[in-house]
Amino acid sequence: MRSIRELYKIGNGPSSSHTMGPKKACELVRDEYNAERYLVKLYGSLSMTGKGHLTDKVIRRTLNNVEVIFSQETITEHPNTLDFFMYNGEIPIGYERFYSIGGGVVRRQGENPKEIINIYPHKYFKEIRDYCEENKMELHDYVYKYEDDSFKDYLRLIWKTMAKSVDDGLVTSGLLPGMLNVARKAKRILNRVKFSSSRHVNKTQLASAYAYAVSETNASGGEIVTAPTCGASGVLPGVLYYAQEKYNYPEDKFLNALATAGLIGNIVKHNASISGAEAGCQAEIGTACSMAAAAVSVLMENDMDTLECAAEIAMEHHLGLTCDPIRGYVQVPCIERNGVAAMRAINAAELSELIGENRKISFDMVVETMLQTGKDLKESYRETAEAGLAAYYKNIQIQKNYIKKTENNSN
Repeated sequence: MRSIRELYKIGNGPSSSHTMGPKKACELVRDEYNAERYLVKLYGSLSMTGKGHLTDKVIRRTLNNVEVIFSQETITEHPNTLDFFMYNGEIPIGYERFYSIGGGVVRRQGENPKEIINIYPHKYFKEIRDYCEENKMELHDYVYKYEDDSFKDYLRLIWKTMAKSVDDGLVTSGLLPGMLNVARKAKRILNRVKFSSSRHVNKTQLASAYAYAVSETNASGGEIVTAPTCGASGVLPGVLYYAQEKYNYPEDKFLNALATAGLIGNIVKHNASISGAEAGCQAEIGTACSMAAAAVSVLMENDMDTLECAAEIAMEHHLGLTCDPIRGYVQVPCIERNGVAAMRAINAAELSELIGENRKISFDMVVETMLQTGKDLKESYRETAEAGLAAYYKNIQIQKNYIKKTENNSN
């Protein structure tokens, strides 16, 4: 597996695959060709939801003199495909195809994944667990063994950025950008939970408020950390912010939780997918929930079997979750899913303490199941805004507009 640095990435929302990935591809072709003019063609999910994800805007900000085409052609290699055509005047000087594979990572066509440097010798949880037990190591020890000496400093930067994205979201009110007119809710949830006298309010719901804060920061193009993606970036920070605020863990323990969460996300990334366009929202929010559940297990000082159980529970109960963003915005249902998954991660960690023994399902098994489930999902349920909530919302709006038009004509 590759470094966890490539999982935890600092960048601007709203989408790692549709904003950060295309930006990275643009930077690569710009630095390599320095062309006078560019033509960029977007395919698949990039084409169908690119407007809502601000894909065209980030391309125009990164490349000068560029034309962006939202193509209706079908590319089978990957749902997030970009073609770049480079020109000096009218003379073509180059062509490149990139795939935005999730988490802000892009792969160039023809690039052999085996040529990419892997720093971890194992990629399945069972392999890692067996190695750790044989060498009397914890999962975070395993991470520190193979990452470079400055990795803890990198984790400190990651947490600082995560915490700031929570803080930014909590002090901002009003509407999120775009035509949906979605109101920010993080501050309202925070106040209702903190100051409620109702016995039905659980303080763990603060984690949901913090997850909302990050997700709203992301939706407005603010700076966040992919964990594992922009669309699911609220879950892990929300849970960790709540835990740190309540218990004030020592830094080393907190960094260990962050390292372990990264390892769990890396396992999913390398054995399945973290891309909604490839495997549905289960790949994004399910992975984020597993990462957060594992982090909570570290903070609770649970053993490795219980930790694996927590991560497995968190993923298992997101299986089949579709990626159906309304009008292509990373807002509805995305933000609310982050809030729900934050609380579910805490519940998964707590439940694992009660049922962790004699499990039938391993983490590796549920990750493979998620991948196969994602392959079975219709393309329309994989970040195209053509089915599910996105389609139903669109149909309702069409009906409302028709009724309004009919009423106006009759007056």
